[in-house]
Amino acid sequence: MRPGARNLITDVPGLRVGNASDTRVKSGVTVLLGDAPFTAAVHVMGGAPGTRETDLLAPDKVVQEVDALVLSGGSAFGLDAASGVADGLRAAGRGFAVGDQRVPIVPGAILFDLLNGGDKDWRENPYKSLGRQALTAAATEFELGTRGAGTGATTRRLKGGLGSASLVLDCGIAVGALVAVNALGDVVGDGPEFWAGPWEFGREFGGLGPVRSHDPGAEPTLKQGQATTIAIVATDAALTQAQAKRVATAAHDGMARAILPSHTLYDGDLVFAAATGAQALPDEVLTPMAIGHAAAICLARAIARGVWSAEPADADPVPCWQSEFGAGGA
Repeated sequence: MRPGARNLITDVPGLRVGNASDTRVKSGVTVLLGDAPFTAAVHVMGGAPGTRETDLLAPDKVVQEVDALVLSGGSAFGLDAASGVADGLRAAGRGFAVGDQRVPIVPGAILFDLLNGGDKDWRENPYKSLGRQALTAAATEFELGTRGAGTGATTRRLKGGLGSASLVLDCGIAVGALVAVNALGDVVGDGPEFWAGPWEFGREFGGLGPVRSHDPGAEPTLKQGQATTIAIVATDAALTQAQAKRVATAAHDGMARAILPSHTLYDGDLVFAAATGAQALPDEVLTPMAIGHAAAICLARAIARGVWSAEPADADPVPCWQSEFGAGGA
């Protein structure tokens, strides 16, 4: 396995990502858009999820493909971001055909960033507009860190952010991850090294190696405003919804490798899986397992890259990694 050319989820052909941010509110939206509808599934392991249309992603439901997936800040208010995406897709003539109507299928998930120092005293929910803006911005190249759904994200001690990473299997199948890191837990030990260090390629998040110093007796603390890491893993393999759900389930291993603790009662940790179906499976048993393994590695790396790329802003409740460690660690 090796990273793709961009080391982004858009190394999976046929996928684009768009970000929209409101720096005053300190929040934003990220959209994963397919050039065509794609198979999708979801697996939730956190105790406090916030979602839209995820029931449709079960293998026994009528709709088998979606048009886009949405990650948003804003807690329950952020669920409105998917409405803006749906409006934009409908205007473009996309969606599930029902008679002479088109109904875009846009599942989404949210994270809690309402106590991060931004101005939340809005008169009108901003997330529908942000969703439409993110859809319009969708492209194969996009920025990481304090962008999109990661704009106002935090972890226990450091600023969170939007991360992405990719791998190409030996058979040529592409796998990628996209994540908004907003965790109750930590992504580093006592120093600058990331828990995801053993899975790093090159110096994609500093090249610091594994964590060398940590307190194994440390216990999690509950701090307001830090909860939920939401992610998408994707592949160009032809997967069923059931196979895609297994990939989403496997990808949670990557979250557990990169965030300590993860999947807590107060995190809504969730992973979507997307499959464009462009490549047949060389092996019906082994290849889906390899895709799940690669998805977990990509997600761990994407989490570290999101935090490593975060930038400081006024009134941040926690420092960013670069401010704390960049001068001596990167």
